[in-house]
Amino acid sequence: MNASRIRGDETRARGWGRRLVIAAPYLWLSIFFALPVLIVLKISLSQPELAQPPYTPTFDLAAGWEGLVAFVDALSFDNFAFITSDDLYVAAVLSSMRIAATSTLILLMVGYPMAYAMARAPAGLRGILVAAVILPFWTSFLIRVYAWIGILKPEGLLNGFLISLGLIDTPLTILNTETAVLIGIVYTYLPFMVLPLYATLERMDESLIEAAQDLGSTPLKAFWTITVPLSWPGIVAGSLLCFIPAVGEFVVPDLLGGSDTLMIGRILWSEFFSNRDWPLASAVAIVMLIVLVVPIVLFREAEARRLEEGR
Repeated sequence: MNASRIRGDETRARGWGRRLVIAAPYLWLSIFFALPVLIVLKISLSQPELAQPPYTPTFDLAAGWEGLVAFVDALSFDNFAFITSDDLYVAAVLSSMRIAATSTLILLMVGYPMAYAMARAPAGLRGILVAAVILPFWTSFLIRVYAWIGILKPEGLLNGFLISLGLIDTPLTILNTETAVLIGIVYTYLPFMVLPLYATLERMDESLIEAAQDLGSTPLKAFWTITVPLSWPGIVAGSLLCFIPAVGEFVVPDLLGGSDTLMIGRILWSEFFSNRDWPLASAVAIVMLIVLVVPIVLFREAEARRLEEGR
């Protein structure tokens, strides 16, 4: 009797342990993702106010149910209506998406050969190559972006090098342009593209390539028909890791871009810290979250269905 009771207690304990393990990530996401998003959503439905906090309404717990009703009634979608009616915010969103997409494409074109070479390098050399890719993270992100100012400015290292080679006569105007922003984003996010691709390519079975070549396939055809499809998970992971933060990037366009470089990160900073319009800035952030999250969720569902059909 005691033995069966002990076994029952152990079974219940294991059941509770499994529940806690499953609940832990949901609790983490609720506290550090869902709750902040709900706070930003509430602020986006508020109105700016010269006070602390700089928006109204605020919920008064002492007012009870009547206070809750008054609080909900005071919320409005005016900020979202203003965003859709103002061409500045629409242009900023579209420009941010375009620059982020262009940067991601360049990152893929640069990062894929690097990851492929790392994956095909001798086993003893791969760890050194991975460390070399990660090495820039040992230096402050801000310092690395500032370094590009010294490289790209008219009297900087790049123009001096090109003039010394006789390739140009007058300095190129690169700093404070969209080209400088693309260079900065590609440099900054390159490890985020290379590492997922390397992890995927390094696990790939090379005998598949050998079998394709034995059957008469050219190396280029084998690459496109075998290597690229098998590395698709790394391509998707690297692209998402680069595209999503690049859309909201602030430091790179602020330091390397000019007044013509319109990105949503700079608009958010201006609304929060210059105009002190937290509700409007929060509305812009919510719109960007929807614009980014909805397509990603739909894409993942489509990929899940494709994998299920492939099985």
